[in-house]
Amino acid sequence: MKLIITEKPSVAKSIASALGAKSGADGYFQGNALIVSWCVGHLVSPMDAGGYDENFKKWRYDDLPILPEPFRYVLIPGKEDAFENLRTLMDRPDVDTIVNACDAGREGELIFRLVYEMAGCSKPVERLWISSMEDSAIREGFSDLRPGADYEALYQSALCRQKADWLVGINATRLFSVLYHRTLNVGRVQTPTLAMLADRDAKITLFHKEKYHLLRLTLDGAEAVSEKFTDPAEAEQAAAMCKGAAVTCTSVTKEQKKEQPPKLYDLTTLQREANRLFGYTAKQTLDYAQSLYEKKLLTYPRTDSWYLTSDMAETASCVIHLATNVPPFDGISNFFPLVETMISDKDVSDHHAIIPTMEIEKADIKGLPLGERNLFLLVFCKLLCASAEPYVYDAVTVTFDCGGYSFTAKGKRILSEGWREIDRIFRTSLKEKPADGDGGTLPDFTEGQTFDGAEVAVTEHFTQPPKPYTEDTLLSAMENAGKDDIPDEAERKGLGTPATRAAIIEKLVAAGFVERKGKSLIPTKAGINLVTVLPEPLTSPMLTAEWEQKLTEIAKGSTDPDAILRSRQGLSLCRLYHQSWEVQ
Repeated sequence: MKLIITEKPSVAKSIASALGAKSGADGYFQGNALIVSWCVGHLVSPMDAGGYDENFKKWRYDDLPILPEPFRYVLIPGKEDAFENLRTLMDRPDVDTIVNACDAGREGELIFRLVYEMAGCSKPVERLWISSMEDSAIREGFSDLRPGADYEALYQSALCRQKADWLVGINATRLFSVLYHRTLNVGRVQTPTLAMLADRDAKITLFHKEKYHLLRLTLDGAEAVSEKFTDPAEAEQAAAMCKGAAVTCTSVTKEQKKEQPPKLYDLTTLQREANRLFGYTAKQTLDYAQSLYEKKLLTYPRTDSWYLTSDMAETASCVIHLATNVPPFDGISNFFPLVETMISDKDVSDHHAIIPTMEIEKADIKGLPLGERNLFLLVFCKLLCASAEPYVYDAVTVTFDCGGYSFTAKGKRILSEGWREIDRIFRTSLKEKPADGDGGTLPDFTEGQTFDGAEVAVTEHFTQPPKPYTEDTLLSAMENAGKDDIPDEAERKGLGTPATRAAIIEKLVAAGFVERKGKSLIPTKAGINLVTVLPEPLTSPMLTAEWEQKLTEIAKGSTDPDAILRSRQGLSLCRLYHQSWEVQ
């Protein structure tokens, strides 16, 4: 008999139902030669420092750094009954195989392995790895169970991440709290994230606005704008020169441009757009997506991939067909999806991009809670946009001369709306103005054309400070480790992972280091003070991103986790350097 262990009761219920384990008891389902039970999230955690040595219960400089060897683990208080239930089931003589059906990612692997080892179980382990909670996907995954040993590298990556977080949290927090005589909570990922927020806040505070002026020329329903004038007297003098003067069109240039369809959603992009459109926090979006996943309506949300695999082409075509029958997308005309643009096997890591499942045919979309419904339709929109034709237009730039000054007007002529038609239909249904880009439609100007009596006005403007981070822009900064110039196609060495970034933001808010003001995330005085007293290695986004890259290499089996944690580089990445500490 196989014992299948999941992370939570709702997932266990879905798996049990799909595999025919109908009858239930307290703590598990059983039937069809299967038992299905659950962990209720993390049941096991690293031991606190005080568990290694009574002296460590008091924070003292002389005890640092605390580097346990080996690390030891304890049950999380309050979860003893859940653990005992699983251990009893593992020990049953009729159970010969354990199936790890926890979250198909780094943390799910860690949750299962720590429970398995704490229980002292030695029975064979198999892995259920699925990207959808549909009955068909569960059954297909169960028919193709993989050896648990295949995921050893993923487990080692998760274990290394956990150890690094413990080492930073215990040592750096104690060190700086002792040095500054107050509690200063330091985290491997949350502190560099806080540093980015504090740096942006400082730039806003120190920003000195500068005034400038523009001349605006109105002719034939179009507006042309001059270069900036920093001297208001010079701007007024230029306006006087232009009033009553003839206007000549000096050049007309057209450049055909093509905007390719957007990529499908990974979790971070979904969180960003949901924040931008609906104001949802990253955690709210993850919670809504997780609920839709458990309702079998969305594929696995904790993904960093923008593409589907080649074996999904037929499924994607079917889902797209079903999506075009759902309002407001049933108003799309002449739509011939290009599924092949969404397929790239080499660009899919553990899980493919987020898309709706075939269950949408039976779903009561109007009956979903508002947050889930909005998110569901947002994923619909992205799927349809990603499979649509490119948006094609002529970018038109027209220059004029008036009184010896040059003016420029920009506009566009749409040649094919392509995917933007779908985006427009969706945003209109939300009463949201579609993104238009630079310029509207311009009249048909011709080079050498002249105008008499054009209107000229002087307008006053100020340079603008950087904007505070929103969850949208902070998630982007975390993904790129604070660098603004990283292209989408580049390897993303970010802070945290798509699955953990929401929790990092929530921790900063809960700790009182960051507060929400509307959509903006603003560091508090306590947060700014913390970043101010910490050394650069602890606050550097790039160093933390390099550490995250090491964890990815461990998961791929190309790097030894123990060697990293023992090395001088590893300790530096863990932020454990201090002038009085020596690496043994």
